[in-house]
Amino acid sequence: MSFKHSDDIWNDFPELAAGALHVGGIRKEVAVDTQVAHFEAVARARLSERTEGEFPEIQAWRRAFARMGLKPTQYRSASEALLRRFRKEGTLPKIHPIIDLCNAASLAFAIPIAVFDLGKVTGDLEVRPAVGDEIYTTFSGDMEFPEPQEIIFADTSGRAHARRWTNRQSGYSAVREETTAVLIVAEALHAGGEADVRRLIDALREAVGTIWSIDPEVAMLERAARRFDF
Repeated sequence: MSFKHSDDIWNDFPELAAGALHVGGIRKEVAVDTQVAHFEAVARARLSERTEGEFPEIQAWRRAFARMGLKPTQYRSASEALLRRFRKEGTLPKIHPIIDLCNAASLAFAIPIAVFDLGKVTGDLEVRPAVGDEIYTTFSGDMEFPEPQEIIFADTSGRAHARRWTNRQSGYSAVREETTAVLIVAEALHAGGEADVRRLIDALREAVGTIWSIDPEVAMLERAARRFDF
C-alpha cells in the first residue's frame, strides 16, 4: 500500500507540508490521559492569548479553503473545528485512545490530523481532486458523491475517505473498537509548516511508542519524495 498527494495538489499548493505514521498493533485497552493532558495544556495556553482564528496555522487553511471555492467559516479544517469546540467547552469527547491522542495533538499544534482504519482502505490512498463518481459514506451511514475537482482522500476502489480535504472524514474508515492498524496523516500550509509537522510527527511517534510499545513507520512527504510505501 502507498499514500501520496497527487501532482495536482503539489502544483496548486506548493507550500504543503505533510507527514504520515503507519501504526499497527493498536488496541483500545490503554491509557492516554497523560499524553492527552500534555497536548491539551499546550492548546489551552495558546488559546488564552488569542482565538484559533488568529493562529497562522488556521489562517493558512482558511486561505486554502477560499482558494478551493469554499466559505472558510462554513467549512472549517478539522483542526479549527476541534480548537473551536475545545475553546468553548474546555474538553473534547473521548472516542478511542488513538483518536483521543491525535485530536489532542491536533489541538496543540493547530494542524489537522486524519486517522484512517487501514482495514477499510482498499489498495493505495491518494489526496487528489475528485472525479465526481467516488462514494463517500457519512457517520450516519448516508452515501454522498463529492463534487468534481473537490479535494478528497481516495483509495484504489474509488471510495472517498475524506471530503473537502481536511474538512470531514468518512464514517466508513473511522476508527472502531476492532481497529488494529491505522494511517495517521498531518498536513500544514503555513510558513514554517514543515518544521511543525516534523515536530508533530515526532511527538506522536514518541507517544504511540510509549502507549502501545510499538515503533510506527514514519514518512515526511515532500516534492522530492511524494509517496509513502509500507
